[in-house]
Amino acid sequence: MRSDLMKKGIERAPHRSLFKAAGLTDEEINRPIIGIANSSNEIIPGHIHLATIADAVKKGILAAGGTPLEFSTIGVCDGIAMNHIGMKYSLGSRELIADSIEIMATAHPFDGLVLIPNCDKIIPGMLIAAARLNIPAILVSGGPMLAGEYRGQKISVTNVFEAVGRAASKSITDEELHDIECAACPGAGSCAGLFTANSMNCLTEALGMALPFNGTIPAVMADRIRLAKESGRKILELVKKKITPRKILTREAFENALAIDMAIGGSSNTALHLPAIAHYAGIELTLKEINPISQKTPHLCTLSPAGPHHMEDLHRAGGISAILHELLKHGLIHGDALTVTGATIEHNVKNREILDPGVIRKFEKPVHRDGGLAVLVGNIAPDGCIVKQAAVDSSMLKHSGPARVFTSEEDAVKAIMSGAIKKGDVVVIIYEGPKGGPGMREMLTPTSVIAGMGLDKDVALITDGRFSGATRGASIGHVSPEAASGGPIAIVREGDIVEIDIPGKRINVKLSDAEISQRLSAWKPSKPKITSGYMHRYAHFVSSADRGAVFES
Repeated sequence: MRSDLMKKGIERAPHRSLFKAAGLTDEEINRPIIGIANSSNEIIPGHIHLATIADAVKKGILAAGGTPLEFSTIGVCDGIAMNHIGMKYSLGSRELIADSIEIMATAHPFDGLVLIPNCDKIIPGMLIAAARLNIPAILVSGGPMLAGEYRGQKISVTNVFEAVGRAASKSITDEELHDIECAACPGAGSCAGLFTANSMNCLTEALGMALPFNGTIPAVMADRIRLAKESGRKILELVKKKITPRKILTREAFENALAIDMAIGGSSNTALHLPAIAHYAGIELTLKEINPISQKTPHLCTLSPAGPHHMEDLHRAGGISAILHELLKHGLIHGDALTVTGATIEHNVKNREILDPGVIRKFEKPVHRDGGLAVLVGNIAPDGCIVKQAAVDSSMLKHSGPARVFTSEEDAVKAIMSGAIKKGDVVVIIYEGPKGGPGMREMLTPTSVIAGMGLDKDVALITDGRFSGATRGASIGHVSPEAASGGPIAIVREGDIVEIDIPGKRINVKLSDAEISQRLSAWKPSKPKITSGYMHRYAHFVSSADRGAVFES
């Protein structure tokens, strides 16, 4: 066993003595030792109940003959960090989470790992750690929040962000805003729509790194506790069979995850995290590999923010297993891909039929023929950019308008809130990428305010930063190369005409090659926005968004 490094032989008597100081018996020390990385905290609503999940995991490990030892990781709530300096630190936390797990599992050589995240960067951070360490590992999340209810309608946190724009435009009162604020998030779990956290938890099933229904069982259901117990039991089987993450995280697994992403209409942030996880698993995956899968995979779900349904509805309709089964029937899934069940995807989803075709459409009657995400390429995004096309109104799939250029999210929000942005405009926010932000802030506030003010069918937004999974509208992010690296988006000026063609997968500024070259030759890098601490170091090492904003050295 790997843990023998810290417990076997006479020279490890001091080590065993320290384990005994923690209350372990000789029998417990001799068993396989399983590390539990738990991101429980009292800040993130998706994580406030993770101690309960960890307790259930421990029971599963103990029942299967292992010894569980829990440790913690950090976690950032993107919703609370939104629209202030805190959001600069969210993406950077992904690498810190991976680093901390790598440190703990190397300093204390566990035989296996159970990873317990629930939100945003914590999920990919833990998967990156699993890929790097390559010891048996399984992920079990805390599950999605139930939708809230306001005046007979289901709502979630995205409705609160959009209500800010409605309040700013005086279409609702401050009292109504307060009522929506109080109703939207009824309790524990990752926010109820198909935002980044729930998208990633669903994709973890498709990657094969979590048990079926990990992505959709609501946080408050007893099924979630049973899933955690089974995950604890299963890790001992993975240890025994020596099934490690890199045997699961193959190119076929990532193609399965992309296919599910397209079918459910997942967050555009998945286009940042999947390439990053692949990078650390030794597989090259870039933005430009999304379109071929998107073009053959139909969009089958209308989940918030692109439609009326929430995660509880997706679970009731059959969950990710039902979608995998539907895509498998049409040759769009690699059914022989290995998973943490010890069996293949095909085996796991056998007979998992769609239970509600109103929530999960049949292949023959999709919401859209193409997948939920599209990559656009052009003279302001030579290496690509991403748009959640499933959440774009049909009238905005092709758009041309004057650029309104801002060098920070705050300046853009001020202009939108003040009424300075008019119908037809293209808001361009630069120097918000991985290096330039630094940290590639998630910008739900400007997109939500645009939607709340009724401009989402008339105004596009382009940035080298990124958007929340709760974003809808013609919001195009991850522009690569970013402005801080001298990408051509840096030379777009106020009034330049920007042309967007989502069906054609093109995005251009209406300038000649000679004019772009002349402007780039005169371009000078901006001063760093953060000049000390972790994010200052982060900016020096991070790659562009098209490669997942990974550390390349």
